Amino acid sequence: MDQILIPLGAFVIGLILGFLIVRPIVLKNKKAKILQEAEKEGEDIKKEKIFQAKEKFLQLKTEHEQYINSKNNSLRDSENKLKQRELQLNQQHSDLNRKEKEIEAIRNNLKLQTDLVARKHEEYEKLRQQEIVKIENIAGMSADEAKKQLMEAMKAEARTDAQSYINDVIDEARLSASKEAKRIVINTIQRTAPEVAIENAVTVFNIDNDEIKGRIIGREGRNIRALEAATGVEIVVDDTPEAILLSAFDPVRREVARLALHQLVADGRIHPARIEEVVEKVKKQLEDEILEIGKRTCIDLGIHGLNLELVKLVGRMKYRSSYGQNLLQHSREVANICATMASELGLNAKVAKRAGLLHDIGKVCEEDPELPHAMLGMKMAEKYKEKPEICNAIGAHHEEIEMTSLISPLVMVADAISGARPGARREVIESYIKRLKDMEDIALSYNGVTKTYAIQAGRELRVIVGSEQVTDKDIETLSAEIAKRIHNEMTYPGQVKITVIRESRSVAYAK
Repeated sequence: MDQILIPLGAFVIGLILGFLIVRPIVLKNKKAKILQEAEKEGEDIKKEKIFQAKEKFLQLKTEHEQYINSKNNSLRDSENKLKQRELQLNQQHSDLNRKEKEIEAIRNNLKLQTDLVARKHEEYEKLRQQEIVKIENIAGMSADEAKKQLMEAMKAEARTDAQSYINDVIDEARLSASKEAKRIVINTIQRTAPEVAIENAVTVFNIDNDEIKGRIIGREGRNIRALEAATGVEIVVDDTPEAILLSAFDPVRREVARLALHQLVADGRIHPARIEEVVEKVKKQLEDEILEIGKRTCIDLGIHGLNLELVKLVGRMKYRSSYGQNLLQHSREVANICATMASELGLNAKVAKRAGLLHDIGKVCEEDPELPHAMLGMKMAEKYKEKPEICNAIGAHHEEIEMTSLISPLVMVADAISGARPGARREVIESYIKRLKDMEDIALSYNGVTKTYAIQAGRELRVIVGSEQVTDKDIETLSAEIAKRIHNEMTYPGQVKITVIRESRSVAYAK
């Protein structure tokens, strides 16, 4: 065994020693070979990089030359353009110099002509003054006097021609418009004519027997005094059987008093404390009823979107009257008339109906009572955002402001139609007589008027003039002036016809 191991170990050791000796030599040779290959590869890479650099240089050189050439071309183009512009400017400068010389020549020529005209004008003035002096000497009057006479003659002639032209236009307008206007108004009245009912300032409260009168009066009249103080209504208890009179100009107060009396009589408890309690309760009920009346009226007329405060004012119209005519009934009638006429004329019927219903809301408004009711109504309509044409129609229906829409004259005409119908309103006899007298006095204030007669309940005024003082041409102007003054100074329903009469009489007696 030992004989085998010893040679084997020697062999292994020899291999190891041989490997250790040979390995450095092999590594050296391999390293040298790698270095040679690296040097060779480095030379190849160096040559390739040099070649690439040369190509890049040539490419950049070519691009630079192209850029330089492009810039040179651009500079040449710019230079050419500048030269052309310079030539143009030189040409324009030459033209301006030439025009300036021409203008200077024209200016000098105009100056010479102006001087010539001034001299001619001076000569003309001298000749004109000489001629005026000659004419004044021949005519025996100065130029101012002649001019004044000529102007007066021209004014008189122009006034006559103007009046004749006005009369022709008025006659033509009457012929063309009268028939159509009558048709529209008559058709409107026929379609909207309601019942006529005059309201009074007294309400009759019926009772079952006269014993209740004593209970209403109370001990020493305390109940009736409390009722009058709470309602503001005068209560008249007289010998009229089974009736008590409630007197007040305010229909709302009369209605409150009537309803309160009805509840007190039905309940049987009548004393001052109970009276105050019932009156307050009735007032609240009446406010609710007024709102309901306003809503129902708007629904009946097909008017929507009305502010709640305006609806309340519409409801309050039921308890107001104008010359004895119920205000709500009057406003409904005006609304229907406006809608009918607007439809006939091709206007907006809904806007016209709305303006007609609201035209008298100023009469039931308690704000700023010093304003006329038309202006107050317009103010309320503007406050609650109504359309401008509706506000103008409300404010202008008595012509207190200028009319700016076509709806405004419709409301004014409809209001006149509703109030001017026979029996629709009543007037106090004193104010009626005063209106007739004022109408006659206005006509009598003109020169040449001898007599005046207001006839047909003040709807026509007959004016008789003296034939010596007033000519046939003057009566046309006189009738127009009287009509204009009555329109501006008086308040009246409908329209007033002014008829001026002039006649000549020759009287002789045979003896």
